[in-house]
Amino acid sequence: MVAMAVRKKRTKSKKRKSKNAHSGLFRGLLLRVFFLLLVAAVGYVVYLDISLRKHFEGKRWALPAHVYARPFELYAGLGLSRDQLVAELSALGYRLTKNAANAGTYALNSRTVHIVTRAFDYWDGRQSEVSLEVQFDGERVSSLRDRNSASDIPVLRLEPRLISSISPSHHEDRKLVQLHEVPEDLLTALLVTEDRNFMSHYGVDPRGLMRAVVANLRSRALVQGGSTLTQQLIKNMYLTTDRTLRRKLVEMVMAVLLELHYDKHEILEAYINEVFLAQAGKRAIHGFGLASQYYFGRPISELAVHESALLVGMVKGPSLFEPRRNPERALKRRNLILETMSGEGHIDADALVSIKQRELGVTPRPAASNRYPAFIDLVRRQLQDEYQEEDLRAEGLAVFTTLDANVQAAAEIAVKKTLASFEQTRNLKSGTLQAAVVVARVDNGEVVGLVGGRDTGFGGFNRALDAARPIGSLVKPAVYLTALEQTDRFALSSRIEDAPVSIQQQGAPDWQPQNYDKLFHGEVDLLTALVKSYNVPTVKLGVGVGVENVVDTLHRLGIDKELNPFPSLLLGAAELSPLEMTQMYQTLAAGGFRAPMRSILSVLGGRNEPLSRYALSVQQTVDPAQAYLIAYAMQQVVRSGTAKGLNSRFDAGLGLAGKTGTTDGYRDSWFAGFSGNYVAVVWIGRDDNKPVGLSGASGALQIWANMMARMDLRPLNPIQPIDIEWVDIDQQNGLLADGGCEYMTNMPFVQGTAPRDFSPCAGGLASLDGLKLPKLDKPIERSDIKRWFKNLFKRKSNGSSVKKNNQQRSIEDRK
Repeated sequence: MVAMAVRKKRTKSKKRKSKNAHSGLFRGLLLRVFFLLLVAAVGYVVYLDISLRKHFEGKRWALPAHVYARPFELYAGLGLSRDQLVAELSALGYRLTKNAANAGTYALNSRTVHIVTRAFDYWDGRQSEVSLEVQFDGERVSSLRDRNSASDIPVLRLEPRLISSISPSHHEDRKLVQLHEVPEDLLTALLVTEDRNFMSHYGVDPRGLMRAVVANLRSRALVQGGSTLTQQLIKNMYLTTDRTLRRKLVEMVMAVLLELHYDKHEILEAYINEVFLAQAGKRAIHGFGLASQYYFGRPISELAVHESALLVGMVKGPSLFEPRRNPERALKRRNLILETMSGEGHIDADALVSIKQRELGVTPRPAASNRYPAFIDLVRRQLQDEYQEEDLRAEGLAVFTTLDANVQAAAEIAVKKTLASFEQTRNLKSGTLQAAVVVARVDNGEVVGLVGGRDTGFGGFNRALDAARPIGSLVKPAVYLTALEQTDRFALSSRIEDAPVSIQQQGAPDWQPQNYDKLFHGEVDLLTALVKSYNVPTVKLGVGVGVENVVDTLHRLGIDKELNPFPSLLLGAAELSPLEMTQMYQTLAAGGFRAPMRSILSVLGGRNEPLSRYALSVQQTVDPAQAYLIAYAMQQVVRSGTAKGLNSRFDAGLGLAGKTGTTDGYRDSWFAGFSGNYVAVVWIGRDDNKPVGLSGASGALQIWANMMARMDLRPLNPIQPIDIEWVDIDQQNGLLADGGCEYMTNMPFVQGTAPRDFSPCAGGLASLDGLKLPKLDKPIERSDIKRWFKNLFKRKSNGSSVKKNNQQRSIEDRK
């Protein structure tokens, strides 16, 4: 019994020892697991810390490239009315006030506009805020004066319009602002609404969290989130929107880590630029800086307290409180923010009443993120020569372009209204006709306006750049220029037969070109053949000078595309785009100096450092004397030729020049023309290549006229080269003429190329009644003959009306 008891005691002792051993082993295992979890947690926190600092200290956001139009320049003598300036200021978001005391405001008097401009960083440096007085004399600026110093200002730029953003691939758009640019009212509204303990907590606010829990329990709804601004920033920048406990814990840890490394001002500035506030199509609007432009059309620094409260109120729900779609809900939310600010002592109770009565103040519609898609298409193609697509979408570049928003508006209006009128009068289905327009500056080739189709807000097929269409008679100036460059053979007075011609073609039937009117006009001079756009003389002339030489001329004028030297080229059987034709006519308009078409002035980096300057590049490719003759001939096209319809729309003193173009079957209608400052090409056609029933004069010229009538045009006064002389010619035979010739005209010639023989109507020397001839003791020089005729014209004061008209025409031509 004793032995049995001893054995039982030993067994129980063993069991206790075994149980204690297992318990110790379990505790050890737990300690090891806890230690491993602790190490893993610490490691994970370290990982989070490293990742957070790397991201926060590095490049926080992929910033879009912002594209700007050409700055609007003011100077004394500018053709601009007071109302036009006010329209420009309104487009830039300037506000009308009584005395214009702050940046972005203006005030009006009868003949004066007071403006306080905004500071802006340009490619050539920062332009500071200026208090400006602009005085007008009718439709022209008479003076610019600094209101502070009372000194004259030679020229001043208004900040350019933002016309596009090239967004990152995830379609986030933002405009970075620094904390000092943010109004105090907005910061106050944000803190009292979203995180009133922001300046005192360490990333997580336990009191705020408990307050939110209580509020939510009482309301039985999610009325408060409890997250600090730091937590919201972490969630937006680093984490997903999943509502899980794990994500919330990670968020809290990262918020504490962020607060440990960075001060409150850095965190608040990051939040100001990160918070999501609107969705514009595929583009997500982030940050108060861009939201201010999106909703109010003004920089954030110019927001009033009620506007700041509206934006802060949208943080809770950008879609729920979107002011354009849900104005009543947005107004209620805004006023709640204002009441909260008043309750915290930031707004006087009496002032609160009047502030709450103010309207929301948002613009009727947001500024389009890509207002001019066809022009931006050209900008992007030219940018791609120097920048990768990723750079455009992530580096925050500022791209300053050549676009003149007023010229662009004139082109868009002209296209829409004119095409609609054509369709109505011709009973065509709406949307049948298409058009393209390119407008550039004569002197430097800067593209100031571009329309790629009648739907100007649609970024589809860009007809201005990509619609290669037969150019018709727009090629003819190149044919005549080629002939005039052969000075030993041709001048504007040279005669050519307008009679049937047959051109042999290898492997095809003989080509027998016809004139537009199906008639032949006998012998005509080169000037008349170009002015009237006769086809047959043009073909004969082009074959005579060599089609290969015409192709060379086209290349020198700026056409880079390879062209086949077939005779049909002489009548425009070459498919070119409106942009290419604008390049050709820019060279002609500039007196033979080719300036490549360009759409970019400069590019700045994300810190406003200059990256690229697109300097003006001009090359003389045509002798100025021959270019002068062609410009004169195209002025005659407007005065008396196929473009004479412009005479009823424009002052003759402008001296406009141009050329119409029509292709077979009326499939393409073209007009290219220029003033002293602008060259523009217009095309009308159909995408299915069916006839439009419009000639160059009845179609494209009408858009050109409607557009140019809205622009400030300068007279075309080509600089006359020193080797150009003017001679009176009988247009019936191309010989020298005098007042007795009914068809006398004054015509320019390269020196030494004018005819030497007199027309029969001049009468010869024997018929010079009353004119004393010099002694013939030396051979008669040509200069003597000209001097005799000059004296004769002075004596014959009662000459024919034809003579007087031609003399007057001569005077006008020389102006």
